[in-house]
Amino acid sequence: MDTLRILIADDHPLFRSGLRALLNAVPDMAIAGEATSGEEAIALVVQAQPDVVVMDLQMPGVTGIEATRRILEESPQAGVLVVTMFEDDYSVFAAMRAGARGYVLKDTDEDEMLRAIRAVGNGEAIFSPAIARRLIDYFANPRREDARTVPSRAFPSLTDREREILDLIARALNNSEIADRLVLSPKTVRNHISNIFSKLQVADRSEAIVRARKAGLG
Repeated sequence: MDTLRILIADDHPLFRSGLRALLNAVPDMAIAGEATSGEEAIALVVQAQPDVVVMDLQMPGVTGIEATRRILEESPQAGVLVVTMFEDDYSVFAAMRAGARGYVLKDTDEDEMLRAIRAVGNGEAIFSPAIARRLIDYFANPRREDARTVPSRAFPSLTDREREILDLIARALNNSEIADRLVLSPKTVRNHISNIFSKLQVADRSEAIVRARKAGLG
């Protein structure tokens, strides 16, 4: 029986401890390393060459999305399984665009978690039931308003992309997180935000957040 080598990338000690115990209890998996930040995960993958990386999205420094993208650029043979509490469209689609093969939620039971890790290790794609339903609904209804956009009634002077970024600003995301969610460069995000501030005639981010939330964004 081939042994899958797993790298755990998560900054929460309790989650790492629980997953470590789960993996150590099965004969076909071995822990290749543990990372507590995005930068550490990238470095450890190059060093350890694991079969599967279990990746949290909310990581200090380099986010899970950016870490996934950079890991797969350096080690395309690795499979990334996103394990997170986030099930919004922004997170799901950003993870898929970054190259993740699977996306499951942290409340997944032990048997399903092991099944997901094995599936990604075998080159398959796998999603939690809630995520799978979201993806099926998205592709089954291509003419509906994209769930990643916000109503065009809010701030008609803004472009769709600017309105989308303003919505994320209102959700208290920083520039790096917005860039990861929308798969844009940080410079492009900064340019969009500058345009937003100019069109809304606001002085700073705090004022933009107040205006956006009053309009129902965020």
